[in-house]
Amino acid sequence: MAHLSQTASTDLAGFPVVPADIHAAADTIRGAVVETPCGYSRTLSSICGCDIWLKFENLQFTSSFKERGALNRLTALSAEERARGVIAMSAGNHAQGVAYHAKRLGIPATIVMPVGTPMVKVENTRHHGADVVVTGATLEEAAAFARSYGEDRGMIFVHPYDDPLVIAGQGTVGLEMLKAVPELDTLVVPIGGGGLISGIAIAAKSLKPSLRIVGVEAWLYPSMYNAIHGGNLPARGDTLAEGIAVKSPGKITTEIVRRLVDDIALVNEAELERAVATLISIEKTVVEGAGAAGLAALMSDPTRFAGEKVGLILSGGNIDTRLIASVLTRELAREGRLTQLSLDIPDRPGQLAAVAALLAEAGANIIEVSHQRTFSDLPAKATLLQLVIETRDSAHLDEVMARLSASGLSARCT
Repeated sequence: MAHLSQTASTDLAGFPVVPADIHAAADTIRGAVVETPCGYSRTLSSICGCDIWLKFENLQFTSSFKERGALNRLTALSAEERARGVIAMSAGNHAQGVAYHAKRLGIPATIVMPVGTPMVKVENTRHHGADVVVTGATLEEAAAFARSYGEDRGMIFVHPYDDPLVIAGQGTVGLEMLKAVPELDTLVVPIGGGGLISGIAIAAKSLKPSLRIVGVEAWLYPSMYNAIHGGNLPARGDTLAEGIAVKSPGKITTEIVRRLVDDIALVNEAELERAVATLISIEKTVVEGAGAAGLAALMSDPTRFAGEKVGLILSGGNIDTRLIASVLTRELAREGRLTQLSLDIPDRPGQLAAVAALLAEAGANIIEVSHQRTFSDLPAKATLLQLVIETRDSAHLDEVMARLSASGLSARCT
């Protein structure tokens, strides 16, 4: 976890968004957007050594907080602007928020999504009635196309984060959290383009200036960290947190973050995967990588938040089921509960049965079996036996490996 050494100012003057705008947004979206639960997690609090409250924005109708800013922006359009239609670029959640509420309000919507956007987000956006164009290798390329395409057709561009009305809409999350849990010391908020953390920071600091605001980015996309810290860490690659995979944060949001956010943490892919798996296992709630970023920051550096009352925003839950399966099985492997073994054994009858019997005696469960006779450097009378086994934990795995070794078998984890 990397930290940004700075002391945030609570001066709210000069921003294009003021607390009154966020309260007005709350009135605008009330009844059309879910006021999601903000609940205490006893188990996560015990694990992390602090008191943790979770804001379940993954329970919005489109499974993301993005509905808030999208609806606030769309509601402000004039009748003439609504007739012209709107266009947005998004990696998924903003797309669904705009598409869903545009359909509710009778506004034609076109969404440009970068190549590589999870299919669940593309299909959900189409399901909400928008025309979807998939183009551009990055969010920035998709944005450039969207602006050009929209200008040619007279559409109104709805920016996912660098728009005062969008920022105000996202800030309503902060109002709701402090209404539910006024004793919070710290809010930990995912950062992509910065719309969510900007709105929350303005709302929260206006209600409780002493509140600490900590942003979280993926190590692969540390764009806001670079902008604030003056760094040049690379932004590239495929991250589990594609919802916050932004190479260039907003101009408005960067200034707000610079003045109001106290710290920015960076989390790696293994930490994000662990957080997604933990929320499924403990809270029985599905979040995408970006939505789990806050918990990833706490679990990777619990001393940073020790003894505090911390609010986490589970910002979105749009994740492919195949990816969930991959994350869960990879976490089982990290915990020593799922392991691939390779054994060199004589190629004669009864050897597999003997190995299976040893594993059964050790209490391990065989999940997969594969013999490799051709593509190995073993003698012709030997075979490579590859097994995937299930054990209780890493200690149990060590016992199994010791049992195999004591029996004269050369086994190795691969």
